Order: sequence, then C-alpha cells, then structure tokens
Amino acid sequence: MSIMEKPRPWTHLLPQELLSLDLATRLSLDSNAINLASTDFGKIIQTIPAAVLYPSSHEDIANLIKFSYTCSRPFSIAAKGRGHSVRGQAMAHNGVVIDMRSLNNCSTNGSHRIEVVRTSSTNFYVDVGGEQLWIDVLNTTLEHGLAPRSWTDYLYLTVGGTLSNAGISGQTFRNGPQISNVYEMDVITGRGETVTCSKHMNSELFFAVLGGLGQFGIIIRARIALGPAPQKPRITSLATDEQGNSNIIYCLEVAKYYDHLTMDTIDEELDLLLNGLSYIPGFMFTKDVSYVDFLNRVRFGELKLQAQGLWDIPHPWLNLFVPKSQISEFNSGVFHGILKHTKTAGPLLLYPNNRNK
Repeated sequence: MSIMEKPRPWTHLLPQELLSLDLATRLSLDSNAINLASTDFGKIIQTIPAAVLYPSSHEDIANLIKFSYTCSRPFSIAAKGRGHSVRGQAMAHNGVVIDMRSLNNCSTNGSHRIEVVRTSSTNFYVDVGGEQLWIDVLNTTLEHGLAPRSWTDYLYLTVGGTLSNAGISGQTFRNGPQISNVYEMDVITGRGETVTCSKHMNSELFFAVLGGLGQFGIIIRARIALGPAPQKPRITSLATDEQGNSNIIYCLEVAKYYDHLTMDTIDEELDLLLNGLSYIPGFMFTKDVSYVDFLNRVRFGELKLQAQGLWDIPHPWLNLFVPKSQISEFNSGVFHGILKHTKTAGPLLLYPNNRNK
C-alpha cells in the first residue's frame, strides 16, 4: 500500500528508475513528510530531502542503498530515528531520508525486535533492532530482572542512533560508553550489503560503525550486554562554588545503588564515599528514587518544557573530550574565563571517562 494518499509528480532530483523498485510505494514526496525530515532536535540546520522512505523491512533499506551505489546518478541517503541530532547529521540534501521508526512493527522470524537471550546461568544479552528506543529496551529487560550496563541520560533515543555516536553518561567511567557494551551487530553498508560483525568477525566494520556517525553503515540490529538490574538508587547532590568567590556553582551528583540486603548500610557507605568532600553548607540533597525514574529523569524535565513551549526551540550543543592533563586549564579558561563573564543559562555536564573502558 502506498504511503502517499494522493499521487504526486516524481521529483527530478531522484532517478526515474527508482520507481521500478518494490520500495517505490514506500517513498513519500508528501510536503509534511519532507518538512519533518528536514529538521532535527537542534533546530539550527534545515536541509530539504527529495523524498522520505518508510521501510517495511531491512531489505527496503538495503535495496535503496544498493540502487544509489550502482546507479549513474547516486544520491545522498541518511537514516533518521527520533531526529535528536543537533547539526543536521541525519539529513540528506536532495536525497532520501530513511525513517527508521517505520521498522517498529517489523519482526524477525516471528519474534519481537527486542529479545532477551540467556547464554548461561549468569550471562545474558539482548538483541535489539536499531530503530528501537532505549526506554523500551529498559522496560523489556527489566521484566527479566536485567538491564544494559551503560545508558544515555535521555532514553527516548534509538539504539542505532546512540551507538553511531558513543552513548555517554554517568555510568561511563565504570562500564564504558554504550559502544563498549556491544557484542555484535547487523549493519547495512554503503554498498547495500547486510553484514554481521563483531570484535572477532568483520571487526574492521564493527569498530568503524560504533561511534562512526553513520558514515560506514546503518545499524539494524545490536547485541547488547546485560547485567542484573539495580533495585533502587540513592541520589546525593553536593554543591560548591570551588573558590568561594565565583558565580559558578559546581554540582557533584552521586548515585549509590542498594537493595533490601544493603538497606541498613546505605547511609554508612555513602558517608564513606563523601568523606573529605567540601561543599556549601546546607547544599547537600539526598533522595531515593526507583531505578526507572532515575534513568528516565530527563523525560520529566522534557514534559515540563513541552508544556511551557520551551522544548521545540533551537538547541545549540557542543560535546568535547577534554584530557585529564588539560582539565584544570579548561576549568580556568572556560568556566572562570568565559562563563563567569557571560550571561548563560542551563547546565554544563561533565562525565569522567576511563581510557581503558
């Protein structure tokens, strides 16, 4: 069944031969579809595609890419999940944007696109479609008392999207980024070939695609490590102005997991962790939340901003890796140099990373 409710003239931007493919009925030239595919979360860049593909299977994606690769008039192709890039990375100028959300209802061998698998009494993994949201991965794995080890702060992102970047948050220093917790992937390459890869099989493609910003292939399945899901975190926030004469407030957030077996010792363990830290008197806040609420905390802020009309606005965004040897210079130059004398709003997030993770 065609995506287009009304026939539209074929665009001159794409080869006419594209209409001969079975996937042509799932290509949309609709103006609303084009407009949605031309913007992203950043709301800074707008790039107009010629069409949007709503794939019904991985074969649709592979055939589209293979057609562009072999035809005399190749065109740009970009995969788009929830559109949370900030500088147009998931756009395709005069080309085709693949709406990966269209795969949500697809199944493989009759099974759901999020499947928890046991390999031994203590080892588990989850096979996940690249179009699936991390919030759905969380909810599905929790049904088994399990969860992935590394997250992003915002869970309404696709698995393929964050694995094409890095997937960094507060767990990274301990468990590595999300890309360090992947066992295996199915990837559609720039030639339209579907390849299974891992550290030991097609490893060059595996490491190129993880964190490769979509330049080496589209992730259609990822096999992700699982561990026992924590029951409850206690969140402690400490605030300090560092030197006592700055208008910049530093906040250290500590999440300590506990369960019914360690409930009686959680206070003592936290005291040991926080011993020796200095903070502004009266600016230590502690609360207990559920594991889901802790991981999904940004969602609550999003809903508030949506209600105020402050979510769908431009989001200038910059991510930087700062080496340990330069962090003090970065602190004095950026925090005390630039930000101290600039009117700014909103937090800057710092996540420690270990090179060996």
